[in-house]
Amino acid sequence: MYSVALTDVGRRRLINQDTVYISDVPIGVLPNLYIVADGMGGEKAGDYASKSLIGYMLTYIENTMKMPIVAIRESIEYANENLFAEGSKNPNLTGMGTTVVAASIIDNILHVFNVGDSRCYILDDKDIYQITKDHSLVEMLVSKGEITRESDEYKENKSKITRAVGAEARVLIDSFEVELLGNEYVLLCSDGLTNMVDDRKIFNIISSGAGVESSAKRLIEEANLSGGSDNISILLIDMNAR
Repeated sequence: MYSVALTDVGRRRLINQDTVYISDVPIGVLPNLYIVADGMGGEKAGDYASKSLIGYMLTYIENTMKMPIVAIRESIEYANENLFAEGSKNPNLTGMGTTVVAASIIDNILHVFNVGDSRCYILDDKDIYQITKDHSLVEMLVSKGEITRESDEYKENKSKITRAVGAEARVLIDSFEVELLGNEYVLLCSDGLTNMVDDRKIFNIISSGAGVESSAKRLIEEANLSGGSDNISILLIDMNAR
């Protein structure tokens, strides 16, 4: 298993409010840990939110004896509690929040947790599969049959999320478990990639055999060539690497 993480400010933003964390080695009760967070808020509040989320998560994980899966979920809840409290007390941080997609691979099982619209994908030799579900206004409308993903309304409102860490006193966290065969790639990313580059092109780039470093750089290049309207973060894991 080998992994790489890259983040880029994009072409239209002045500040990178994304933060990534990568550890192929044990941290606390976890054998490995991978996180992508996309902050939101005025001035530097989004940048602060994404960085602080990861800081709070690591603090919790490094100091708990809970079971690994419980530890990840509770670390996000711990981050939410602290970010919400900070936002309530500090006017400069009011309204801040952050998405999170966090993963750990334990005994060939991929455990994924997400809040917001940062995503996790698995790619095998045949296709790309989105594991997480976006917590966004448009996805909620799609699920109700009110709009389609091809509609203009969907494209114009993709950035409006319905959940974020730190936005409310309590946070709802989705979780997923996927058994891995060992020949897959695992991709965690912010919407700065997926809003600019479609799933088929992502699959073609990663499955080209160029390696995870080259593939990650190419994905960022493609997002910027398509407009680079947001910060772009990519965390790519090659399960077949030795």
